[in-house]
Amino acid sequence: MARRTPTPAAPPPGEGRVVDIDVAAEMEGSFLEYAYSVIYARALPDARDGLKPVQRRILHAMSQLGLRPDRPHVKCSRVIGEVMGKWHPHGDSAIYEALARMAQDFSLRLPLVDGHGNFGSLDSGPAAHRYTEARMASAATAMVAGLDEDVVDLVPNFDGSLQQPGVLPAAIPNLLVNGASGIAVGMATNMPPHNLVEVVAAARHLIEHPDATLEDLLRFVPGPDLPSGGRVVGLDGVRDAYRTGRGTFRTRATTRVEQITPRRRGIVVTELPYGVGPERVLEKIADAVRSRRLQGVSDVQDLSDRTSGLRLVVEIKSGFDPDAVLEQLHRLTPMEDSYGVNNVCLVDGQPQTLGLRELLTVYVGHRLDVVRRRSAYRLARASERLHLVEGLLVAVADIDEVIAVIRSSDDAAAARERLMTVFDLSQAQADHILELQLRRLTRFSTLELETRRDELRATIAELEAVLGDEQRLRTVVSDELAEVAREHGTPRRTVLLEASGAAAPTARGTRGRAPAVPLEVPDTPCWLLLSATGLIARTSGAPDADDPPPPVPAGLPGADRAAHDVVVSAVRTSTRGEVGAVTSRGRVLRLPVVDVPALPPTAGAPSLSGGAPLGDFATALGRGERVVALARLDVPEGAGGLALATAGGVVKRVAAGEAPAREEFGVVGLKDGDEVVAALDLPGEDRDLVLVTSDAQLLRFPAAAVRPQGRSAGGMAGVRLAPGARVVALGAVASGAEDDAVVATVAGSAGALPGTEAGTAKVTPFAEYPAKGRGTGGVRCHRFLRGEDALVQAFVGVGPVVAGASSGAAVPLPEEVGRRDGSGAPLAQPVVGLGGRVA
Repeated sequence: MARRTPTPAAPPPGEGRVVDIDVAAEMEGSFLEYAYSVIYARALPDARDGLKPVQRRILHAMSQLGLRPDRPHVKCSRVIGEVMGKWHPHGDSAIYEALARMAQDFSLRLPLVDGHGNFGSLDSGPAAHRYTEARMASAATAMVAGLDEDVVDLVPNFDGSLQQPGVLPAAIPNLLVNGASGIAVGMATNMPPHNLVEVVAAARHLIEHPDATLEDLLRFVPGPDLPSGGRVVGLDGVRDAYRTGRGTFRTRATTRVEQITPRRRGIVVTELPYGVGPERVLEKIADAVRSRRLQGVSDVQDLSDRTSGLRLVVEIKSGFDPDAVLEQLHRLTPMEDSYGVNNVCLVDGQPQTLGLRELLTVYVGHRLDVVRRRSAYRLARASERLHLVEGLLVAVADIDEVIAVIRSSDDAAAARERLMTVFDLSQAQADHILELQLRRLTRFSTLELETRRDELRATIAELEAVLGDEQRLRTVVSDELAEVAREHGTPRRTVLLEASGAAAPTARGTRGRAPAVPLEVPDTPCWLLLSATGLIARTSGAPDADDPPPPVPAGLPGADRAAHDVVVSAVRTSTRGEVGAVTSRGRVLRLPVVDVPALPPTAGAPSLSGGAPLGDFATALGRGERVVALARLDVPEGAGGLALATAGGVVKRVAAGEAPAREEFGVVGLKDGDEVVAALDLPGEDRDLVLVTSDAQLLRFPAAAVRPQGRSAGGMAGVRLAPGARVVALGAVASGAEDDAVVATVAGSAGALPGTEAGTAKVTPFAEYPAKGRGTGGVRCHRFLRGEDALVQAFVGVGPVVAGASSGAAVPLPEEVGRRDGSGAPLAQPVVGLGGRVA
């Protein structure tokens, strides 16, 4: 008999069974589920409250925890645990990243989280959530206000155990104010922040005029207002974004050119484009300098701190135009960046691209719905409360009978039924009376109940009016928005520029523009000026060959008497040339003109208040050595040369020739104890040299009487000095200019400390002094008064002559007198320098 093989039992479902499916269909279905989840539950904000689901859940959880602005901060870990355990079925890193961003004032125009601790920067992330603390910001309370008044629909959480708001009431137009960014599947959103006050003004205008056009709204919202400030350059892309929901605009750093050292100017960056950090800018500058694409930058420093904020200093090399270097920085570094607007958000659960008007329309509609539902909720609560108060008033009016009815009833149910029957009350009123405490049965309580009844009736009438009149409802929404703007609004930070200026030719390898100005400072004519208080500066104009030096402003009639200072030496040169500084030890130090700060162009005389101390440029000065004048380095053939005068009465003219190539060289051989007190350039020999001594003697003689000598020569006798006297000034007056020249002298005490004695001053026409031979004693030019024994200042040259104090302010001088040996008139304050036009 054959043995039958048993038939194996079928495997249970799901074990050992292979199901054939279509891979393409499975992949398509899985991908669509994933895409749907990313779009609707993670990446895109809702157009009504401007929040992604994780952000909404964070604010809802903080509201549930009672983390109001007046409560202490709590660990971020606690907030993350609450959100992750109840509302958001994702990891803690995603929750903390969203929470940290809502606390960053450089990411959001109006932060919604008040963070305590390190919440990161544009170049680095925040500290771990176990180290940071948070609570709701004041703006967040406006976002969640009214959640307990049935203003929005509640939806189940991820496991159906709890209810959460599907959207927040959002009393702040958060989507426009704080912007949004996110990448979904097949779509992305990138919306710039705006100013709250401007957005609210546009929303209120739309509430009042529902048919308002985009052009009407642009009067209130001219452009983005970025948290980092900066500048928006070109508004065409902004208008495209407001019209279609898509557009591109350029953002630019806020900069200014400063004199960061006496020799160097620099570009100071105080605001960067939105989303650009200082470390990224420093790295790009360093890369561009190393690759030699960026020229003119010698150093860059980050001097930012919590007190002064962002401060990047880009030091410019000598000879380079800061404006041209700034153009390079805009092209080669993130100091100029583009921002692409893509206003994609969820509207009724569907992703849409909206313009400015559509965004405002959706938000205004949401607020109208919120206020309508809130009013209906409050109306229902007020009606219920009024119903109970009216029942209490009935009971209090006949309290003895109420008590008798209750005492004679067998139980609470019987008492309720008898109260409803005897006093014609509802069940709610009867239950409320049964729960009433005896202490409230007083006369005062009756008055209180009547007042409360009247208040409730007024509230009900107001709420019914709001619900019954659409215009009344819109007014309420508009007023609430105005209150939000008053409480949370701040001034605009971003400057809007219609255009960036003239377009420049396209350069290959750049971002479409070339520098609009030459990179290096052009070699244009200018004047180098030295003031009485030791400031040096150059003019920014280009003087003609025959132009005289700029007038000295401090003493000119009608001039501003501010701190202009007095020019005591001026040399015609060029911006890329060099000038010599003649020192008291008979040396000449080379000064590159391009290193000297340029004064801004002025219609009249320049103000040296923008100059720099001369000592910062003449760094080779020895102890006790000082600069007495500025002079040309080379003495051309046919010129009068450089004239020098020493304290010991020696005068010298340097022979024509080129200056040595050294940084410093001598121009006169001095005797022991002698020093150079004055120097000046002579355009020709047709001049009279004038020496003024401390004992008030003036000697005038022809410049031709001084034979030109080599640089190492010691000069020749200029004026014969009395014992104890010394030369205090050297002047030169051209032939034919005697009638325009003056002699100004200031007398005082030789023993007085400088700047402590005002003294007396006298101004005399130069023609009053006769010419005499070189090496003689001269004639008296000032008669001393009691207490005076020396001339402390003197000037000989073409007028008008001016005097300056140590502060740089002008000191009035007396009128001219024709008596050459007369005494002076008292001065208002001590004088440190005399000046005029250099002939």
